[in-house]
Amino acid sequence: MTYRSIFRSDLFSGQKIIVTGGGSGIGRCTAHELVALGADVALVGRNMDKLKSVEAEIRDVGGTVSLHPCDIREEQSVAEMVSSVLEQHGAIHGLVNNAGGQFPAPLESINLKGWEAVVKTNLTGGFLVARECYTQWMKENGGGSIVNIVADMWNSMPGMGHSGAARKGMISFTETAALEWASAGVRVNTVAPGYIMSSGMDTYPEWYQDKIVNLRHDTPAKRLGTESEISAAIVYLLSEAATFISGSCIRVDGAAPNIRINWPMPDHSNNKPFNGFHLAVTPRIFAENGDADDN
Repeated sequence: MTYRSIFRSDLFSGQKIIVTGGGSGIGRCTAHELVALGADVALVGRNMDKLKSVEAEIRDVGGTVSLHPCDIREEQSVAEMVSSVLEQHGAIHGLVNNAGGQFPAPLESINLKGWEAVVKTNLTGGFLVARECYTQWMKENGGGSIVNIVADMWNSMPGMGHSGAARKGMISFTETAALEWASAGVRVNTVAPGYIMSSGMDTYPEWYQDKIVNLRHDTPAKRLGTESEISAAIVYLLSEAATFISGSCIRVDGAAPNIRINWPMPDHSNNKPFNGFHLAVTPRIFAENGDADDN
């Protein structure tokens, strides 16, 4: 089995693309789709075992991939990682700035260490990776495309205020970079996933998982999204079809931010998911609750 992408198979032939957070979830899925479309992919992450696992999957389907362990919160580590990618691949045509993470907590219980860890991961790290890709390659070599992954934070993120602040900061960074780097041929956009059926949901504490299992009721689509639906948006923004799109954000969230208290959300099953990822796995918390077939 191979990835079932809606895009043509040679779309990224000869292109070299970095995917941060490539060891699991959306990053893993996106790496597979890019490889299926002809790209050579550089996987970046902190957990080498996870990166090696995805590397083996990609090599099994004949893809070209390299591994680059890196803590994106550390400036020198990021600079060395980008340099390593260039040494191995010779170019950087695209960046999927996907690495991120947070933990559920009310603002009053978040200490400085926790706040800074989330902001560094979701904002500072993304800035550092994008800046290094720009200064080390894109600025002087014809540009490229950067896609930053944020979140559904349009109505803020109560219970995860540190992540909401960082993600909105990344939107502002994206809009600024789209202007400052345009003359070098660089496009910078964002994709904002809503509630996605991804392995990251298994990392939340047990007390929070009841909320996660019931998230589908909180969207007009009445379901969660798939990793493939996020990857498709990322691939589009990286592609030549999006060459006149920069400084923009594609929401992939089943219209969740559009909910209004004066309009009902009847239950239904009319919004059908797309899942092109041949290795997609239902998160444990959904499988255990009998929701494995909902998406």
